[in-house]
Amino acid sequence: MLLRYRYRIYPTRPQRTTLAGAFGCARVVFNDAVAARRDAHREGLPYPTTARLSKALITDAKRTSRRSWLASVSAVVLQQALADADRAYRNFFASLSGRRAGARMGPPRFKRRTGTQAIRFTRNARFKVLDNGRLHLPKIGDLKVAWSRALPAGPSSVTVIKTATGKYYASFVVAVDEDAELAEPLADPDAETGIDLGLKDFAVLRSGKAIESPKFFRKLERKLKKAQRALSRKAKGSANRAKARVKVAKIHEKIKDTRSDWVNKQVKTIVAENQGIYVEDLNVRGLSRGRAAKSIQDAAFGMFLTRLESKANRAGRTFAKVDRYFPSTRLCSSCGALTGPTGLDGLSIRRWRCGCGAVHDRDANAEINIRREGQRLVAAGHADTR
Repeated sequence: MLLRYRYRIYPTRPQRTTLAGAFGCARVVFNDAVAARRDAHREGLPYPTTARLSKALITDAKRTSRRSWLASVSAVVLQQALADADRAYRNFFASLSGRRAGARMGPPRFKRRTGTQAIRFTRNARFKVLDNGRLHLPKIGDLKVAWSRALPAGPSSVTVIKTATGKYYASFVVAVDEDAELAEPLADPDAETGIDLGLKDFAVLRSGKAIESPKFFRKLERKLKKAQRALSRKAKGSANRAKARVKVAKIHEKIKDTRSDWVNKQVKTIVAENQGIYVEDLNVRGLSRGRAAKSIQDAAFGMFLTRLESKANRAGRTFAKVDRYFPSTRLCSSCGALTGPTGLDGLSIRRWRCGCGAVHDRDANAEINIRREGQRLVAAGHADTR
């Protein structure tokens, strides 16, 4: 099993200059590969292979005056940029033919200098984590790393990332044993929960336990709007515009980082406290196109469900998804009758009474139904329980 471990790094000023050159070289090779394939398609020529492009855009280009500066960067970085362009095209072709799941992908586009930049080193580049804790990269030097935790094994590759706010990170890919992260099984037979996601409360768990929706974007929306308005007034290409762009990027980064940290903490708590976890298979992409799109995207249901499933499987917990068309809200958890609120008007109804006399809290009732349906799927063998 491959996992990523990401750490903050602190390059010196000369190292930042060298990294900027490496980012630029990788970007040029990627863009040259995209341009070469676009030209071939326009002229009706065969699709250029990676080997052919490697010789033309890297090996031969280094001998020309226009691209001689490519020799100042590790060849592995350039080869990986070429591999990224090839992978992007393969994903595009697979999407066109229907062999790739998910939304239809467009063809690769040219990379720009602004925004996040990255270069990748594989084992062939002979990067090394030194005994003094620094990361040695060829033609860059020894980088200071803020080790928040130890790597469980030797990394197979490292990606150096520069964010839009000017921070640097090293992302290691490490192969670990699948049994290494298994958690101890919980003895309590009732340590199982359904999870009903919503906008009023982010999630409702067993016994009506609610997780409050943090609304990270909403809290900083006014500040972001003010920063974006200031950015729009700056002259293009000016130093003030560059400073204003960084201010906007910092707000986006704060929203992203706080949301990601919060989701990780919630996932860790749920997995630690429950042996069985059952969720709805939400159509997050579809919900993000509705009238509550901003709130849905702010809640990050897709991120939460993806990380919860990954963490549960790695910990050896039972995890199952209930069909998105299962009427968890309308179904009475006492008698099984479909007497709950329906339609858009029913969204505002938080408590309702069934004909059998039971009075339900909308979200707590949905959690019970999701949990029972998930347990039924697991018992019938229709769910992946690891």
